[in-house]
Amino acid sequence: MKTTDLAKVRATLWSAADELRANSKLTPVQYRDPVLGLVFLAYAENRFETVREEVEANSSARNPATVADYKAKSVLYVPDESRLSSLVDLPEGDDVGKATDDAIKAIEEANPELKDILPRGYQKLERSTLIELLRLFAPLPTQLAGDAFGFIYEDFLSNFAAQEGRGGGEYFTPYSIVRLIVEVLQPFHGRVFDPACGSGGMFVQCAKFVERHHESASRQLSVFGTEKTEDTVPLAKMNLALHGLSGDIRQANSYYENPHSAVGAFDYVMANPPFNVDKIKKDQLAGDKRFPFGLPKVDNGNFLWIQQFYAALSPKGRAGFVMANSAGDAGHSEKDIRKQLIESGAVDVMVAISPNFFYTVTLPVTLWFLDKAKGGTPREDTVLFIDARHIFHQIDRAHRDFTPEQIEFLANIVRLYRGEDVQTVDGSADLVAENFPDGRYVDVGGLCKVATRAEVEAQGWSLNPGRYTGTAAVDESDVDFMGDLAALYEEFTTLSDEADVLRTKVDAAVQGILEV
Repeated sequence: MKTTDLAKVRATLWSAADELRANSKLTPVQYRDPVLGLVFLAYAENRFETVREEVEANSSARNPATVADYKAKSVLYVPDESRLSSLVDLPEGDDVGKATDDAIKAIEEANPELKDILPRGYQKLERSTLIELLRLFAPLPTQLAGDAFGFIYEDFLSNFAAQEGRGGGEYFTPYSIVRLIVEVLQPFHGRVFDPACGSGGMFVQCAKFVERHHESASRQLSVFGTEKTEDTVPLAKMNLALHGLSGDIRQANSYYENPHSAVGAFDYVMANPPFNVDKIKKDQLAGDKRFPFGLPKVDNGNFLWIQQFYAALSPKGRAGFVMANSAGDAGHSEKDIRKQLIESGAVDVMVAISPNFFYTVTLPVTLWFLDKAKGGTPREDTVLFIDARHIFHQIDRAHRDFTPEQIEFLANIVRLYRGEDVQTVDGSADLVAENFPDGRYVDVGGLCKVATRAEVEAQGWSLNPGRYTGTAAVDESDVDFMGDLAALYEEFTTLSDEADVLRTKVDAAVQGILEV
């Protein structure tokens, strides 16, 4: 299928599925899992039919084809009753909801690795809505190729996340942000970890990166994830399966649990953790090796996440993650932790992103990149700061993303900083030539600046790119007012507490003198 045809199919499918939900009694959350389950069934049937002729050609009446024959081709076995074509052709009076639930049960029994992954509850859907969904998806196995189902699954995840707002953002990180993180990390080979993995988008983009470089993702990458929300784990497992990946995804709370024994274990760490989480029981974390720089005194989880990412890296590992802007300038105990992290030499690149890229927050964020392999390189004592707040594509009034050209350009700034060759397949050649005419890295006012550790220390150990690059033309609404206000209030509270302690000491001293 041509790319243009696929784009049309993707748009048409979502539009039709969304119209069905709008005319039903279902919320986006109630509707999401059943729809994604049908996408998965369509994909499984497509893969099954692709190899079926070959498998059956090697069988006979005495030795019929078995489930194992299909597994040998890395394909799920799809029983007759689990095919969408069978479901859509059921007689008028049959219970379609029960038949669909039975179809899910049958494919799981034939493929035990799918146990507890696929959605149930099709009997709860209105009969008319389910029938129309089956009619919508049933033709897909014969119309689309395998990769197309991965795109459709991603589209539906993205669109459901947008409809669910804040809740959707807990399991989905926008594609262009993940793609930028991957292009900077360059995960060619190794063990990849995401301790807040949501629906597994970080892993999928790692796989696509490997495939763009003409390698097999299933052979080059091992993926490990942790996700707190039980309902989201199946989304991630289905997402991996749709992209031909297998991974170890565990349901656990990453603050208190460490199911993958993560310390020093991974080549790449990628994450979009929840920001500014409070009420974490830090007394349960004392002595945990995942927090080598100590526990922050403030009631905020940002520097617990940052330390987890750092601690999980192998001696040559790289990490890339999304973080609230306020973490780059936070004071007191958080500043002490940030100082230790910078002094470790691992902080490599900081990228400021404009607001409206995320469903959870409209505020601007910062991408942090760590690289434990910097030691002994010309970058050992430096940090690259990029202010990308003026670089974006406006999707609509409330949402932004990066174009492929912009992603490639930002990644090329990092490549030049590292002394690597630039890439221009996505059209960034003109932007690179305009900003770096000699084909080598230079500081560009308002865009990028390489700062030494001494310069970072002089800025109070701040990791806010705007402090180093100079001011670019940025809309006033891009300022993280709430983050700045929270940081100032924290400082005010701390100073007030210190004043109270000092007042008590002075009172005691004066009373002692007066009583003499």
